[in-house]
Amino acid sequence: MSHKSLEDVLQAAGNPVNLLRNSQTGPYVYPVVASEYSNWRDEQRAWQQTCVLFNQSYHMTDMYVQGPDALRLFSDLGVNSFKNFEPDKAKQFVPCNYDGYVIGDVILFYLETDLFNLVGRPSVHNWVQYNGETGKYNVKFERDERSVARPGPIVRKAYRYQVQGPNAMKTIEKATGRTPPDLKFFNMTTIEIAGRKVRALRHGMAGQPGFELFGPWEDGEAVRLAIFEAGKEFGLRLVGARAYSSNTLESGWIPSPMPAIYSGDKLKAYRQWLPPNSYEAIASLGGSFYSSNIEDYYLTPWDLGYGPIIKFDHDFIGREALEKMANKPHRKKVTLALDGNEVTHAINTMFSKSDRAKYFDFPSAVYATLPYDKVMSGGETIGISTWCGYSANEGRMLTLAILNEEYAEPGTEVTFVWGEEGGGSAKPTVERHVQTKIRATVSPVPYSEVPRTQYAEGWRTHQSQNEEAARGK
Repeated sequence: MSHKSLEDVLQAAGNPVNLLRNSQTGPYVYPVVASEYSNWRDEQRAWQQTCVLFNQSYHMTDMYVQGPDALRLFSDLGVNSFKNFEPDKAKQFVPCNYDGYVIGDVILFYLETDLFNLVGRPSVHNWVQYNGETGKYNVKFERDERSVARPGPIVRKAYRYQVQGPNAMKTIEKATGRTPPDLKFFNMTTIEIAGRKVRALRHGMAGQPGFELFGPWEDGEAVRLAIFEAGKEFGLRLVGARAYSSNTLESGWIPSPMPAIYSGDKLKAYRQWLPPNSYEAIASLGGSFYSSNIEDYYLTPWDLGYGPIIKFDHDFIGREALEKMANKPHRKKVTLALDGNEVTHAINTMFSKSDRAKYFDFPSAVYATLPYDKVMSGGETIGISTWCGYSANEGRMLTLAILNEEYAEPGTEVTFVWGEEGGGSAKPTVERHVQTKIRATVSPVPYSEVPRTQYAEGWRTHQSQNEEAARGK
């Protein structure tokens, strides 16, 4: 029997948790880019010590939204304020469902009057396109799908690079032949590299100062080579797919919130609009956190550290629900530093013939699209871990977690549960194993000292100060 929509797939599965838990899809794919250019340890160290070049041209969905109602569409969907949002600016765009739970987050680029670009995982693109097509909006959409979701040769509309690290500005200065533009965080300008016009966004994915650079696909290789040559004397390293997926452990961004769209009558029409092979239909759920209720996996903006960007200065889907949540206790995003001896003990089980722990891959240990591990204290579940991996910069296995506020104080000891129940699910990335409990220490987010104390103030930095300021408004 062929299915026509995500809703059909869910009805056939009976329970969305069962569908996602046993999906045959593995972790989110970072295609085309080499796994390692040198070795992932030195590639990690370079974003803190010298300079790196990330090639982001392949793994994210781009969607261009154009028309006189484009800004209104985003304002009607995003928790963000759109006051003073104008061309040559960008922002983290966060839409929610009607009950105030996050559908996803992406970067929204304001390219020019009435022209925007959404970049990131496709759950947000789908939601925006659905509302734009079914609502009364004068807009049109042009999708440039990520490489794994497109047939034939990979020719995209635009390349996308990031130059990050302590020597990023020196590299940009040499590549352009002039002093780098002095931009505020998430502001854009145009520069010239290798005789090509390049759009530059002031950004910092690895928690270090730098730029995100993008332009026409046909210019990409010339620009990349020019940056690489310019950065050689400053210790620039190309970063492969293995290291790239782990930089979030240090910068503190949670990449994989579950799209909160699998339940509720209000979203049934949307699920009927989504195709049966959509990202939402094939995503895999992994980890030690188990519930048969899909809504237990939904996250609020506060869970993800986005509380300070919620602004009730406009009407948007989910506003009423978020207003009711605003003054209630919220869970808090933290970093967990796993006990090295206990991680080593779990890895050591690989050298026995039975009772092996779930394998820890390095540097990113994530084995599902949507990782949800259980965090406990005194036998009680007090939160979830959403991303696990190793940082060569910190010499620690780290996780990004969301904890009940009373357990979120740095220095608190908790227990991280690694592995799935009953020996594991039917996902091809899961071998038979036994669950393992590992002690962990609650730590700040971002974990790295540099982005926490020196980087541009924003939703990832000085989180406690931002939350206090938000409560006072």
